[in-house]
Order: sequence, then structure tokens, then C-alpha cells
Amino acid sequence: MGSRLLPLSLATGALLADATGLHHIAFYLVLLAVVGAAAAAFVGVGDLLEGTGSLVRAGTTGLALTLLVLGSAVRANATVGGHVPAVAVSTVVAAVLVYALPVLGWLLEPLAPKPARPVRVPLAEP
Repeated sequence: MGSRLLPLSLATGALLADATGLHHIAFYLVLLAVVGAAAAAFVGVGDLLEGTGSLVRAGTTGLALTLLVLGSAVRANATVGGHVPAVAVSTVVAAVLVYALPVLGWLLEPLAPKPARPVRVPLAEP
């Protein structure tokens, strides 16, 4: 249950629902994304504390969870029948981008310079 794919797909679905005018469905998709994001964040931080995870995963899942909770709170306090606040949509877009941030690092990894390994020279026997 610690996969980042579940909250990413739910947040993307919420953006698509908002784009088509189904704001009520988008609200529930963001609420479901919060649950998935919390699970992913707990697993990411737990793995980091165990020493098996990375700081990037723990940081991005925690930040995405924060953004989704903020977007859900703004969306829940919006007037019924009114427009969706821009902050609610912006936080979901930002959460999707934060979830995609490790993919950018993975794509740019081959461009990072690799440290040179020392060359071993065998000693000549006298």
C-alpha cells in the first residue's frame, strides 16, 4: 500500500474530473488520494528511518501529502455550486509534479558525472 502510483493516479483523475466539470467526483478523488498519499508517506519515512529508503522518497511523499491535504481542505470549504478555488486545483497539480520529481531525477541520472575509480597497478615482484 506504499506505492506512489495510487495517489498519483487518483490526483490525475481528480484533475481530469475538474477539467470536465465533475467537481463533486474530483472532491472524492482528492479525498481518496489523501489516504493513498498518507500510506505512501508513512512507508517512505519508515523506510528512511530503517535505513533502507531514500530521503528523496520520504520528502516527496510527505510534501505531496501536505499539498493534497491542503487542496482537500480548500475544496471542502468552497461554496456548493460555486467555482472550485484556484488554490485547490493548484495544490493537486503541484502534488502530481512532486510525485513526478523522482522520475526527472531518474532521467537526468545518466548525465551526472560518475566518480573515477582508482586504477590498481600490480606490484612487480623482485
